[in-house]
Amino acid sequence: MGVSERRETLRRGAFHLCLDMQRLFAPDGSWPTPWMAKVLPNVAAVAQLFARRTVFTRFIPAADPAAEIGEWRRYYQRWSHLTLREIDPAALEIVDELRGFISPAHQVDKRRFSAFAAPNLAPILNGHRVDTLVITGAETDMCVLASVMEGLDRGYRICIVEDAVCSSSDEGHEAAMTIYRKRFADRLSLITTPELMERLAA
Repeated sequence: MGVSERRETLRRGAFHLCLDMQRLFAPDGSWPTPWMAKVLPNVAAVAQLFARRTVFTRFIPAADPAAEIGEWRRYYQRWSHLTLREIDPAALEIVDELRGFISPAHQVDKRRFSAFAAPNLAPILNGHRVDTLVITGAETDMCVLASVMEGLDRGYRICIVEDAVCSSSDEGHEAAMTIYRKRFADRLSLITTPELMERLAA
């Protein structure tokens, strides 16, 4: 795909998918992602670029371990202090730095890693005839990875903004980025925030 073709794809058929930039995962949150603060200005810049064509996802924990099945039940038995029964509901909100972008954008809730676990996501994307997902958020090797893989399975072109994703694990982040670069180069693109801004402004 040439530069002009990629530019036109971003201009017409792309949606910004911002994953789980919540207080829960902020550096001072209960599930901290320490360098979320580093990527926040870039995530905000992408959200501003796409405005109405942005979807913010929120990860919503289980009410309690008994409400879950299989390995998810075991997961919440380990993290029982982070179930809905225990945590402050304010921790589920999008971080303050991004809240101004939620309207006129969209917000959807999910209980699994992939953004597509949110029941309202597919109708939004289908309604706007989206063919490309521009992805930012947390975590590179968890919810971003799950969403990228399912997005590819569903036939979307994926564009990961590499300076606007973050993880609580440097090793996990680097491993995921290597997979994106080496294994899926024919189906996804990596781009920096300045490059994205330049491409959309051209």
